[in-house]
Amino acid sequence: MPDSPPTTFGDLEPSRWPGERLGLPNTGRGSVGRVGRRLGAILVDWLIANLIALFFGPYTSTAQTIATLAIFALMQVLFIPTIGGSVGHRLFGLQLVPLAGGWIGPWRPVVRTLLLVVVLPALVWDSDQRGFHDKVAGTVLIRR
Repeated sequence: MPDSPPTTFGDLEPSRWPGERLGLPNTGRGSVGRVGRRLGAILVDWLIANLIALFFGPYTSTAQTIATLAIFALMQVLFIPTIGGSVGHRLFGLQLVPLAGGWIGPWRPVVRTLLLVVVLPALVWDSDQRGFHDKVAGTVLIRR
């Protein structure tokens, strides 16, 4: 019987670089945003949200913690469809795009952000360095 194409993830050959299976280049513009840029971007976004949240109470208060999370989520949901990513994404040269192409729309940032604030889905990555939150939303974070 001739070899048939792989049908499950376990049968797939390892990709040579993150994004290869998505048709993305290995490096440069349009390649998958790597871990360092992603971590830098989320750190910037979290810092901005934390600074804004200081207006809602002392740093150690529950209100400030909840405000930080809410502001972080709001920044993601507002900036991803309008400027192509969060402030941190833009500072680190990243852009969030749908795999299907076109405008990212309003629902992808909402779904992605809800999963991102749960944290665990962001820690589960595939070989294309896409977190579970990006897989569910049908998005990929690329270099711009």
